[in-house]
Amino acid sequence: MKLSEALMMRSDIQKRVEQLRERLKVSVQVQDGAVPPEKPQALLLESERLLGQLSNLICRINRTNLSTNVNSEMTLTDALAQRDVLALRISMMKAVAEAASGRVLQYSRSGVRSVPTIDIASIRRQIDHLSKQYRELDTDIQRSNWMTDLIEI
Repeated sequence: MKLSEALMMRSDIQKRVEQLRERLKVSVQVQDGAVPPEKPQALLLESERLLGQLSNLICRINRTNLSTNVNSEMTLTDALAQRDVLALRISMMKAVAEAASGRVLQYSRSGVRSVPTIDIASIRRQIDHLSKQYRELDTDIQRSNWMTDLIEI
């Protein structure tokens, strides 16, 4: 199985566990004399089975990420961390640019106009540069996911 397939399987199992959780919430308490729509014990057993699969799959994914090189400089684990930090940087810079640009001129009660204290154009150029880095790194990660076999435990 390829790493990308394992990632899709992990997502599917996580969704199924969440659905079971919601079904359990409906089935664990009913009005006196009523029958639950599903047997809670059966749902708990199914969720335990899925959680066991999920645990095994996550371990295999993590081991694969740690032993796979995206390029000569970093492992897949390193690349994922770098991508997460790039996303945070982009988000922060976008918030700064938006706050500084303001949709209308800001005036205080005393009539003093607020002005940006940073170069908005420079911030937007930084956002563009970071976004390009993010896209390139994400492409490398996706390529590795489709080319890498999942480690067996």
